[in-house]
Amino acid sequence: MIRLERSHGERRHATARCRRTSSPRSHTPSSLQTLRCMRSHLLRSKDARKPRRLSCCKATGGRVHRRGVLLGLGGAATAAGLAPTTTHGGGALAAPDLQSCHPPEDLPDTAADVSCCLTYRPGTAIVDFTPPPASSPLCVRPAAHLVDEEYLAKYERAVALMKALPDDDPRSFAQQWRVHCAYCNGAYDQVGFPGLELQIHSCWLFFPWHRYIKYMHASMHVLSVLPVLPREDHRRRHVRSAVLELDAPGGMTLPAIYADQSSPLYDERRNPAHLPQFTLDLDYNGTDDLTISRDQQIDQNLRIMYRQPDPGAGTIENTPHNILHFWSGDPRQPNGEDMGNFYSAARDPVFFAHHGNVDRMWHVWSGLRPGNTAFTDPDWLDASFLFYDEEARPVRVRDCLDAAALRYTYQDVGLPWLDARPSAEAGSPELAADTLPATLSRTVRVAVARPGTSRSRGEKEDEEEVLVVEGIEVADCSKFIKFDVFVNQTRSGAATAAAPECVGSVALTPHSGRSGKDKGAMKN
Repeated sequence: MIRLERSHGERRHATARCRRTSSPRSHTPSSLQTLRCMRSHLLRSKDARKPRRLSCCKATGGRVHRRGVLLGLGGAATAAGLAPTTTHGGGALAAPDLQSCHPPEDLPDTAADVSCCLTYRPGTAIVDFTPPPASSPLCVRPAAHLVDEEYLAKYERAVALMKALPDDDPRSFAQQWRVHCAYCNGAYDQVGFPGLELQIHSCWLFFPWHRYIKYMHASMHVLSVLPVLPREDHRRRHVRSAVLELDAPGGMTLPAIYADQSSPLYDERRNPAHLPQFTLDLDYNGTDDLTISRDQQIDQNLRIMYRQPDPGAGTIENTPHNILHFWSGDPRQPNGEDMGNFYSAARDPVFFAHHGNVDRMWHVWSGLRPGNTAFTDPDWLDASFLFYDEEARPVRVRDCLDAAALRYTYQDVGLPWLDARPSAEAGSPELAADTLPATLSRTVRVAVARPGTSRSRGEKEDEEEVLVVEGIEVADCSKFIKFDVFVNQTRSGAATAAAPECVGSVALTPHSGRSGKDKGAMKN
């Protein structure tokens, strides 16, 4: 029995059918040419209308650490960072043409008049990114809740200098947040595919693109010392950038450095109920549970984190990434600005600390066990993006799998969630009472046929059982959306993402783009 649990959001309907299927499991995509992600205004080709289904299948290949069942949505939600997207052919994704920027057509009606276009200066040559020398000091990115006064003073000065630059200066803070808007709100088309938006969320581009925006933002901190550094030493500078390590008990609140209203790190468009020392809820659905203690909330967060890096792909972008965006955004604003909506998220300095932690999660995953190896598909490795560096030069970047080659690592605050496995509940599962398609206006319980039962230990090692959920349709992508999936939940089991029967959550941050007639709709 699978239970589809509606937690929050503006879902109108979800359709699916049951079937049994088998498919090979691999950590390597077969092709990653031009990218399409899970928004319906990107998925308008014929294959986006294949029959929707819900199934269990066998995933063969190397062993996956078995902590539960991999939750996938249409091959796309599972693809949120660590799985392939649907492709068109045509080679690796190319960096966008800065001359061809589209003003966002689908921002919320109440959004401020913003341009997501990056500064373009005709005649400026694009240079290929050069990593810092291997002899450079290895930068340790600190946990934001543990930084000292000396670090804070340097960090605040760097951000203040960025904010003081003219908006059209590529190094300005205004351009720093616009670059995120540009890559997620339809400002650019994929080169060679007019009308197909460039999108870096809910697909393989999520981790590498955000690794680079964090790196380039950190490199801007050198602005505070440019007058005293020889030009050739700019990239040798030991640059540190704070990280919101929300998976550590001490980091499960908004760090105090972001709450000082006189600081350049402050943003007035945050949830006023979630200021320090209010504890983060990684199961947040728009309502704070004030009945549990801080220790209980931390325990739930650790149990939720336990399943995020494993098993399989896509969980990190949903939780904790999207949850933190929604938790931080200001509900008094019409669209949850700043962090609560993709177009405005990077206006809040917390965005860069948050994505430092997303990058840290990728770094942690890579080292958890030998099977978590880097991908080798050349179309993915050769995907390129454009950023500006600290000298205001347009820089083409690609292949960032090795953080050490970029000369940084992370402060070790421990990984207490590795041992926070939820305890199994005793009792019989609730019986399935529903059929699909169904509307997720309530809890939906359906039976799913398994491809095999009574398997030996060796068979379980060779074949991982995978739950595939397809056909989720969302009518309004301008609202935060979250739902959870449980397998064999007992009658007395808690309906939270920390429950042992919860195999995954889907949380989608509000987003917009050039959607045309399909405005606001999304299908998976």
